[in-house]
Amino acid sequence: MITAKQIRELLETKPFKPFRICMSDGSRFDITNHDMAFVGKNTVEIGLNIDPDGFAEYFARCSILHITRLEDLPETVAR
Repeated sequence: MITAKQIRELLETKPFKPFRICMSDGSRFDITNHDMAFVGKNTVEIGLNIDPDGFAEYFARCSILHITRLEDLPETVAR
């Protein structure tokens, strides 16, 4: 089972390493920088359609209970 602490640790890793959040419904979210996601106790808010200035157009709220796995992404995926 994935925990909020695991996700927060990935976001705080220095240097940051891009990763993917895989959901039980088959959706996937690529986290390419540490500012794209905010971890709560039971959910992760993920910024989507990030513009060149780093602002998200909208957010996806993901229940941590529905996260099936976390995958490393190649560093070339970032930005």
